[in-house]
Amino acid sequence: MANIKSQIKRIKTNEKARLRNKSVRSSIKTAVRKFRDSLSSGDSAVITTELRNASQALDVAVAKGVLHKNSAANKKSSMTKAANKTSDAGAKAGVR
Repeated sequence: MANIKSQIKRIKTNEKARLRNKSVRSSIKTAVRKFRDSLSSGDSAVITTELRNASQALDVAVAKGVLHKNSAANKKSSMTKAANKTSDAGAKAGVR
């Protein structure tokens, strides 16, 4: 344990940030997992909905500083390609 006052405070704030980031990362993983599961169903309405939800979760993570914007863009791009491959749901999703 540090014995410098500023370092003690830094350790506490880093722990709080770590827990916040952990929550956001978990929600991203859940959204992407639901999207991948919806691909196997083949229903274009479900695929579109899950793609939109996963994209929104990635955008939130970028806004909170958990993910880099290019990382989120790459994930959204690959999900859209997968959706377009299964059906034309990705084109209707309106993903930016």
